Amino acid sequence: MGRAIAVTTRHGPVDAWRADPLDGAQRGALVVVQEIFGVNAHIRSVVERYAAEGYVAVAPDMFAPVQPHVELDYGPEGFARGRELAAALGFERAVDVVAAAAAQLREEGHATAVVGFCWGGSVAFLANTRLGVPAVSYYGARTVPFLDEKLRAPMLFHFGAEDGSIPQADIQAHRERHPDATHHVYEGAGHAFNRDVDPRHHHPASATLAHRRTLKFLEVALA
Repeated sequence: MGRAIAVTTRHGPVDAWRADPLDGAQRGALVVVQEIFGVNAHIRSVVERYAAEGYVAVAPDMFAPVQPHVELDYGPEGFARGRELAAALGFERAVDVVAAAAAQLREEGHATAVVGFCWGGSVAFLANTRLGVPAVSYYGARTVPFLDEKLRAPMLFHFGAEDGSIPQADIQAHRERHPDATHHVYEGAGHAFNRDVDPRHHHPASATLAHRRTLKFLEVALA
């Protein structure tokens, strides 16, 4: 069962959703970075799923420096508002929030990685290049402008082969600029294929396989 906590950042306090392994056994810790729709029921369930797998997991309210407690639906209005909030926050402040959450987990003695989805996938990539944190990026559609930044830790990318926001040329650019990272492309999957509350996008087989691969990656990266 998750609970609300606070994370102290350079931009003020930020609420977050945290879940801990029930049996006390811990494999490490994760900062889970939301999509543009906020720390909604889906992201809270992702946090709790990772806790069930043995990780202390925390999802900071990434938009808190601009507008706290945002939970948007997946329709056109929610999408438009999410894009506005992401632009207003900017990637530098987003990385600051992740840095504060990761530091708090490390202070507890946890080896820490970042897992991000969509916009959060691009933030996860920047957490790797700018903070040196192992990271997993699910369909980070805004990463291409930053691909010249050097990886500083293990990196895993997940892409949907049918994702219109990340064309094949962009996937190839990830491979060429970061050949040492791990890249997986899922046939039949589009954008947001892990979002199991949204039948328009969810691709169960790809989501299951990507989750399994993420756990294997984390086991090595946080060893």
